[in-house]
Formats: sequence, structure tokens, C-alpha cells
Amino acid sequence: MAEKFDNLEEHLEKFVENIRQLGIIVSDFQPSSQTGLNQKLLSWLVIRLQDIEKCRQQLHDINVPLEVFEYIDQGRNPQLYTKECLERALAKNEQVKGKIDTLTVSTAPISIVDRCFPGILLISELGKVFPEEMAKYKAIHGDDPPS
Repeated sequence: MAEKFDNLEEHLEKFVENIRQLGIIVSDFQPSSQTGLNQKLLSWLVIRLQDIEKCRQQLHDINVPLEVFEYIDQGRNPQLYTKECLERALAKNEQVKGKIDTLTVSTAPISIVDRCFPGILLISELGKVFPEEMAKYKAIHGDDPPS
């Protein structure tokens, strides 16, 4: 895959170099050099554009997010897009991990929560407020209130 990109990069560099050379010829234009200019336009530009077209056919399955082009249009480095995507993914990962940790603690059996946080005495407090529900819970889970 990398050689496809290397090939495209090589053809683009040659194209840019040919454009630079044509700029030099045009900036010092003499009517007598019209034939040479026409020949170079035909041979250099057309052939180089055909080479680039051949490379495009090899890379037809590559998708580039539109945001990358926006970065380029703004004069920013497109690699910053990748960096910022990774930073957003890491931030979202931390956020989701926090939610998972919260749900894991809240769905744990009450006796585990009581053991992990002994100062809370959750079962005994719930037993005072909801005696029937706690009796059912203890019957299902077999949890004894802490002593």
C-alpha cells in the first residue's frame, strides 16, 4: 500500500518540478521559444497528468475525511486532524469508562457495596426504610446484614 503512495508522491513531485521549469521559461519568454514551450507543455504536462491519473486508479478505494481537506484549506497540518481525532477518542473513552465504573458499582450486590464502603451501612439503613423489600432481597441473595 505504501508503494502506491510513494508512486503518487513521486509523480506529483515531478509534476511540480515541471510546472516550476515552465514558469521559468514563461517568465523569460521570447517569441522564438514558442515552439519549445508548446513542446514542453505537451510532453511534460500531459504526460505527467496521465501518470497522476494512472496513480489515481490505483488509489480509488482510499477514503479521506472531508475534515482533512478543511484542515489543508485552513493552512493547517493534516496530521493535526489525526492527533485531534485520537485525543477526542481518548476523552470519550475516559468518559465511557467512568460511566461503566459507576454502573458497575451501582449494580453490584448491596453486600459488596457495603463491604467496599463500610461507613455507609447501606443494608441496615435500607432495612429500616424498606423492611419488606430488604427481606426479599436477602432471601434471593442470601446476604446477611453486617454486624
